[in-house]
Amino acid sequence: MREIALHIMDIAENGISAGADCIHILVNEARKENRLKIELSDNGSGIPPDMLAKVTDPFVTSRTTRRVGLGLSLLKAAAERCEGTFAIESEPGKGTRVSAEFRYDHIDRAPLGDMAGSVPLLIVSHPKIDFVYVHLINGKEFVLDTREIRKEPDAPSLSDPSMFFQLTEIIREAISELSVEN
Repeated sequence: MREIALHIMDIAENGISAGADCIHILVNEARKENRLKIELSDNGSGIPPDMLAKVTDPFVTSRTTRRVGLGLSLLKAAAERCEGTFAIESEPGKGTRVSAEFRYDHIDRAPLGDMAGSVPLLIVSHPKIDFVYVHLINGKEFVLDTREIRKEPDAPSLSDPSMFFQLTEIIREAISELSVEN
């Protein structure tokens, strides 16, 4: 995939397909340590142990619409190609956690991509699912939690198209502020 944000969207969609009602997305840009870590966890149905052992094989999928499951295998290959690591943990009935780490300045690392567009798209497309998006840059943190947005009495519905534009602007501004060196 051309952007890491697309991997994030793919893994989030996997969790939603597995019945999750809450998806946690962590992006940790530890630029000073030359590391980029992404982590997604969900509270979906989890992956049975026999399938978990094969989940990064591109020719294994639980889907019936196609015979290949490239998402996790491509993410694993991308992380390992960039002197990084990949891990997946899952427990049936409790959920799944996927993490990938990359050397930040590796020439083959795909750009992070448009998180300010990707996360709001996930939220507006799945208004009944809660998302917790945490983005760190060199230890500075931004958190967007849809459970908190739902508590706001004047907030529009998460499925309202105006919410997409509001969230996009909030995230774009937050990432810009996090990127400013002290």
